[in-house]
Amino acid sequence: MSDIAPQPIFMHLLSMTDHRATFEHADMAEPRREHGYCTDDMARVLVVTTRQPDSSGQVNGLAGKALQFLNDAQSYSGACRNRLDRAGNWTDQPTTGDHWGRCLLGLGTAAAHSDVSMVRRLATIQFERAAKARSTSLRAMAFAAVGAAELVTVEPGNSAALRLLTDYAVTVGLGALDPEWPWPEARLTYGNAIIAEAMIAAGVALESTALHHRGLDLLEWLLGVETHDDHLSPSSVDGRGPGDTEPAFDQQPIEVAALADACARAAASDPRQIWPDGVRSAVAWFQGDNDSGQVMWDPLTGAGFDGLHSDGVNLNRGAESTLAVISTLQHAQRLSPVPL
Repeated sequence: MSDIAPQPIFMHLLSMTDHRATFEHADMAEPRREHGYCTDDMARVLVVTTRQPDSSGQVNGLAGKALQFLNDAQSYSGACRNRLDRAGNWTDQPTTGDHWGRCLLGLGTAAAHSDVSMVRRLATIQFERAAKARSTSLRAMAFAAVGAAELVTVEPGNSAALRLLTDYAVTVGLGALDPEWPWPEARLTYGNAIIAEAMIAAGVALESTALHHRGLDLLEWLLGVETHDDHLSPSSVDGRGPGDTEPAFDQQPIEVAALADACARAAASDPRQIWPDGVRSAVAWFQGDNDSGQVMWDPLTGAGFDGLHSDGVNLNRGAESTLAVISTLQHAQRLSPVPL
C-alpha cells in the first residue's frame, strides 16, 4: 500500500461515456448500454469533473455533457427527471427525489469550482431554476443544501441558495439528541454521511454555530459506528440500528465516499485530526483495509468495484462506484499528503 493517496484516474469513467452521457451500469468493465443513464450519476460526474484541478480537455468535455444532461433533466418547476434510455428518451416524470437534490449539489459545486466561466454561469442559472422546488425527503434536501452552501462560497448574496439553506435549517430542527441513538432516523440506511455534511455546510453558510456543531457531533458519532477493528465498515442498504454491532454486508463504495465527502467538509471548518483521518480511512478502504481485505478499485483505469460482499467482491464497475473512488481520492489529494 502506497504511503501517499493515488491520483484520481478518469480512464474508466470516460470509457463508460458516449456522446450523450455516462452509462449507469457495467458488466465487468463494459457499459451496460441497455440500462441507459441517470441524473444521479451525471450530477456526481459534474462534481468530480469541475473540482478536478488542472483537468484535461476530455474531463472538461465530460463536465459539459453532465451540465447539458442536468439542464435537460429539469422542468420549469425545478423538479427533475432521473432516467434516460439509450435512445435519448426520458422514462420518468419530474420529481424532487434524491436525484433532484444531487442535481443541485452538482450545479452548486460546478458554480463554485469550475475553471470554465461559461460552466460556472450556466450552472448558477440551472441551480436557481432547480432551487425553486422543495422536497419532503431528508436526503434530497441535504444534497440540495450542500449544493447551496457551495454556491454561496462564491456568491454570498445568492437569494435562491440562501432561501434553500434557510428552509433546510428549519426542517432539521435543533432539539435534544438521544445519547443512545442520536441519528435522526430509526436506522442507518444509505448515503448516511450526507445528513451530517449538510448540517455542517449549512451551519457554516448561515453562521449557525448550533447547526454546525450538530453536524460535527453526528458525523463523529457516525464514524464511530461505521468503524470496526480500526477500519471503515460502512452500513449496507439495510443499515444498522440501535444495538447492532457487527459489520454490515453488502458494503457499497458510495457509503465510503459519502463519509470522505463529509470528513473533508468538516476538516474545512474544524481543526481536529479526526477528519483528515476519516478521509485517510476511506482511501484505505478502497485499497483493501476493509472487513474482507479486498482491493475495491482498479488502479490502472480508475474503476471502482460495485460492492464488497462477505464472500468476495462484485467486480462489475458501474458509474456510481467509479465516481466514489474518484471523489474520495480528490479529497485525499486536496488534504495531501494523506499517509495511509
